[in-house]
Amino acid sequence: MALLSALFRSDDKNTTQNGADRRAVAAFLQGCSIEVMPRTAAKVEDFKAVLAPGTRVYIAHIDGTPIEEMVATAKRLSADGFNVMPHFPARIIADAAVLEDWIDRYQGEAGVEQALLLAGGVDKPIGSLASSMDMLETGLFGAKGFKRLHVAGHPEGNTDIDPDGSEKNLMDALRWKQKFAESSDAEMALATQFCFESGPVIEWADRLRAEGIDIPIHIGVAGPAKLQTMIKFAIACGVGPSLRVLQRRAADATKLLMPFTPDEFVTELALHKAKTPDFNITNVHFFPLGGIGKAAEWITEHRDA
Repeated sequence: MALLSALFRSDDKNTTQNGADRRAVAAFLQGCSIEVMPRTAAKVEDFKAVLAPGTRVYIAHIDGTPIEEMVATAKRLSADGFNVMPHFPARIIADAAVLEDWIDRYQGEAGVEQALLLAGGVDKPIGSLASSMDMLETGLFGAKGFKRLHVAGHPEGNTDIDPDGSEKNLMDALRWKQKFAESSDAEMALATQFCFESGPVIEWADRLRAEGIDIPIHIGVAGPAKLQTMIKFAIACGVGPSLRVLQRRAADATKLLMPFTPDEFVTELALHKAKTPDFNITNVHFFPLGGIGKAAEWITEHRDA
């Protein structure tokens, strides 16, 4: 917490501004969400002692995880009073029949009414579904009465979707999702990968609005973790240009074992939100790279300030 402590240090000259910063951050973190996996969730003895009541908890579905483990995790979290949002990765779902089976299991056993729809982290689909759009086109989520559907947003592009770096396919997909959102009864949002640099994120969000895409954005934020851990996950997850923030810090060998926190990134976005109320980044979504406990502690400290 050293960076935030320095940033928010109270003295005669900065008390008013620092207080404003703290309030902006606290407001920005209201309604934030967090992501878990079945294996990481199993290590948490009592989620009610860690997360605020009603927190939206995404359950990441990694290829190879049995659906039974996913549903069991959803059931546990739902019973504890959290808003459960499991991942539906299209490329590991064989067809619409399997998709319907998963939906029925989540609803029947855990009362799930929310979903994050993704292409998934595998190169080739195992069946007929390859994207979130393919899943949406089945009409199953609407037929089953899902109240909230999130899809992916990519502030730093995605070379798997646009190998030439143009973002043409990404933008075409977002326009498709915008039209779907306008016709759907479900609340829609764009959930993004974690980033580390606020300027390009703000520019991306502004560009979407200029293109007529007004789906609210839930920005991905990496929870506190050792710098080495953060770099490992960033590379594995394909984080783009903002990786340079970590690389600059890594150049100082004395900081490699020190924790890296999202203080600066979150503060800059929060201050922009405070100055620009209609800013289309509406929520923060945490990836607890250094552990659920550490991320939850950071959230509580800054959201309840």
